[in-house]
Amino acid sequence: MTQKAVDRLGVVQQVVEQQLRQKEAARHLGLSVRQVKRLVARYRAEGPSGLVSRRLGRRPGNALSDAVRQEVLGLVRTHYPDFGPTLACEKLAAHHGHKLSAETLRQWMIAEGLWKPRARKSARIHQRRPRRPCRGELVQIDGSPHDWFEGRGPRCTLIVFIDDATSELMALRFAPAETTRAYMETLRAYLAQHGRPVALYSDKHSIFRVNRPDREGELTQFTRALRTLDIEPIHANTPQAKGRVERANQTLQDRLVKELRLAGISDIDAANAFLPGFLSDHNQRFAVPPQNPTDAHRPVLHDPRELDLIFSLHAQRKLSKNLTFQYKNREYQLTGQGKGYRLRGAQLTVCEAFDGSVTLLYKGRALPYRILNEGEPPIPLDDEKSIHATVEQAKTIQLNRQAHKPAPDHPWRRRMASAPPAT
Repeated sequence: MTQKAVDRLGVVQQVVEQQLRQKEAARHLGLSVRQVKRLVARYRAEGPSGLVSRRLGRRPGNALSDAVRQEVLGLVRTHYPDFGPTLACEKLAAHHGHKLSAETLRQWMIAEGLWKPRARKSARIHQRRPRRPCRGELVQIDGSPHDWFEGRGPRCTLIVFIDDATSELMALRFAPAETTRAYMETLRAYLAQHGRPVALYSDKHSIFRVNRPDREGELTQFTRALRTLDIEPIHANTPQAKGRVERANQTLQDRLVKELRLAGISDIDAANAFLPGFLSDHNQRFAVPPQNPTDAHRPVLHDPRELDLIFSLHAQRKLSKNLTFQYKNREYQLTGQGKGYRLRGAQLTVCEAFDGSVTLLYKGRALPYRILNEGEPPIPLDDEKSIHATVEQAKTIQLNRQAHKPAPDHPWRRRMASAPPAT
């Protein structure tokens, strides 16, 4: 007998022995009085065995046949061997016409050794922060370096913007590395589609915050752009504080990787073209409605030309008496200023776009210039998040470049020869 039948037996025996009324037994068992009367009659006629369900041990009428089970498992082995039960169930329904529950498929996959059940997560040690009530109030941002193409293409980083109120993916963009340029380009596309959010929530990476004590209060290029656009930058103290984007990264590293594999995509350009459709489908499935229907996004006040200047690299330079200054091994001189007495010693803002073009601003006005001298560009600095992309780029250049042996009087050889011998 099942535990349910044993519990019924005790209650029915009390009814038969007139220790319990049928109405009270029905309330205790969650049945109608009519059903209790049937159980009492069956007990008196057959004894305790009469309370055992007639359906016990019988195959359910809606059970899937063994042929369907073997066909489904064959498809999983062939096309989705490393898919989780939920994602594999979606693909079986979308591409093969097999509609079954994820739990049924999970049990089948466990029985066949295609899926290992995961241990239950330990209790949370971080208190969960409530969501913001309005869409666009707080957008969490992060970069996810990963082997997105599973060896079919170069490793790269996915820039992720996710709304705190709805868990809606607001922007996705693949980039060779997690850099200021990648975040600026993603933010500009975000502004064109949604408008300006109230605040962006990030970690304390050097892209978002200057972490040197001797430069306290100095703004990074990305944070300077946020301030110009009136977007508040907020920095999380721990990864758990921005857990919504961290969990989204884990989901994307599972689902998006497999979607790219099924679509046969192996390069960044094709992957970025694929992302809008994936983003729309993902939001339809996983986004939740906000507590407050008001959208907190604000319109963008700057025109495209002004945005070009905002989303560039800024540097401050002081003009000499002959209106010249140095920037990245180049000497610039203003033109068309007459004698230029008023600009001597003035502070200029050098705006360098990511394509290399330079604009000089003085009190918001662009100034004409010419390049007097041009040297070798400086070697860019890398950090732990961009060094892999630099190495891959160097490998490509070196493979495509013909073998070249420097001359004996090459500048770096001359420097070595003139250096004093080590003592």
